[in-house]
Amino acid sequence: MQARFHAPTSANLRRLARALRNGALVAIPTETVYGLAAHALDAQACRAIFRAKRRPANDPLIVHVLDRAQAEPLAEFNDTARRLARRFWPGPLTLVLPKKPVVPGIVTSGGPTVAIRAPAHPLARRLLRLAKIPLAAPSANLFGYISPTTAAHVRDGLGARIPHILDGGACTVGVESTVLDVTDPRRPRILRPGAVTARQLELFLGMRVRQARSRGSNTPKLSPGLLERHYSPRTPLVLRRWSGQLPAGVAGVLQRRPAGHPWKHLFWLSRRGALNEVARNLYDVLRQADAGRYREIRVEPLPAADSGGLAAAINDRLQRAAARH
Repeated sequence: MQARFHAPTSANLRRLARALRNGALVAIPTETVYGLAAHALDAQACRAIFRAKRRPANDPLIVHVLDRAQAEPLAEFNDTARRLARRFWPGPLTLVLPKKPVVPGIVTSGGPTVAIRAPAHPLARRLLRLAKIPLAAPSANLFGYISPTTAAHVRDGLGARIPHILDGGACTVGVESTVLDVTDPRRPRILRPGAVTARQLELFLGMRVRQARSRGSNTPKLSPGLLERHYSPRTPLVLRRWSGQLPAGVAGVLQRRPAGHPWKHLFWLSRRGALNEVARNLYDVLRQADAGRYREIRVEPLPAADSGGLAAAINDRLQRAAARH
């Protein structure tokens, strides 16, 4: 079976919404990365996500909803969570909250909490509106590999394992959503940094937002994206400052395009180093370097000065991609 590409026509969106209601898997665009969507309240459909991705059962799924009205029957919202949803939804912020019994255990890896967000991508929102169901949707790639930000990326990884891919063009954010644990509204903590930054959250909430640490690969997780090694190319990736030289067989990835650019095996994430452009291009450039049959990919980490901003999310992904098995 080879996945069928679907252009975003009204007829196709209705067809895919019907397929989702009936338990099928559909790769969909969001503003962050492409997700592999299934009916979030259908345990069998959600198990199919784990099989298609070869995903371990202790790594829970994020549930995507149209709005807070669709989210409230799934999770126990507190006042802080409601405030955050009003301010940052739709958008790249996932909230971790106590789950309600309607959410299958397979979605939360048997845990008592559920990760939930309202995506901003217009096609994801149209599908949610047409399907009238919440959608569990982790990244649409084989587990642990670089996340997909185009429909072609999805096809390259899962094309023979899923039936449908909705082509919505390139993702505009490029890294996965910020995951914020608000089960204790007095002590919010970021489980995974993303485009909604710690600085934005602290300014909005008027309180300190902590950063959680990664946990071992065999422990239950509150949300996806917490494994020490994740988002990884098959080629060994090393974080190293740019020295102006590349050994034979090694690819280099820089934040910005260097002046003159005489190096054949050098990739860059942005012409001028703009962080939003770096994030948007990160996974596509890593995939290009991974396809080049190099023995090693050397990536320049971003300066730590922007530790409360988008650079934190980019460096988080690079550090996990560079972690050893």
